[in-house]
Amino acid sequence: MIYEMDNRFNQDNILNSYYLKVNKIKLMVFLLDKIKYIAPSWDEIYESLIKLAKKIVKDKYRPDYIVGIARGGWIVARVLSDLLGIKEVANIRVEFYEDISQTRDIPCITQDVSVDVRNKKVLVCDDVADTGKSLKVTADCLRSKGAAEVRISTLHRKPRSIVRPDYYISETEAWIIYPWEIFETISSLVRKLGKEGKNLEEIKKEIARTKIRPEYIDYFINWVKVIEKYSMNAKH
Repeated sequence: MIYEMDNRFNQDNILNSYYLKVNKIKLMVFLLDKIKYIAPSWDEIYESLIKLAKKIVKDKYRPDYIVGIARGGWIVARVLSDLLGIKEVANIRVEFYEDISQTRDIPCITQDVSVDVRNKKVLVCDDVADTGKSLKVTADCLRSKGAAEVRISTLHRKPRSIVRPDYYISETEAWIIYPWEIFETISSLVRKLGKEGKNLEEIKKEIARTKIRPEYIDYFINWVKVIEKYSMNAKH
């Protein structure tokens, strides 16, 4: 009798574990289907950065240092450096995103700010304020190092962000695919959709929803295999 009860208990556990896994996969597919994408072009990005520079100038804020958060903030920081006539550009690295629509709970600084910010006015740059956690970690770090003032600039802001940048262009709930991360986005989707059992045509159909140019989609789907081989060879 006890054996039978234990056997039924084990079977129930196996079934529950199975249904949990199935439901988790269904939830991931549902979330992926609900994702909306926008893919601004290089020209659109540059026009947005001009508008961003105008906002900063109008506010009469001239930082001593522009700090770009790696990697998304590098281009924002470089172009603003040019448009504002500020040559002092520094770097800080914050690990946050793991994959499409997946983030770590708590971002952490993995590469410290590359300059001494004590008593300096700082403009932090990133492409998007998503949850805002990485921006908060960065701003808190700079203030703890003695920065006189820290302001934040981004191209976009998500409504859920806990940080409202001092300067940003627009707010959106969409997944933004910047021109400097097209391959990263496609390779992530290829892996994710492949694990879900989708074939090549289904993968292409889903990636087409991102508004990435069709010729890029075909090229970078093939490039995924090239880079996988390239990475493997580098390890030997």
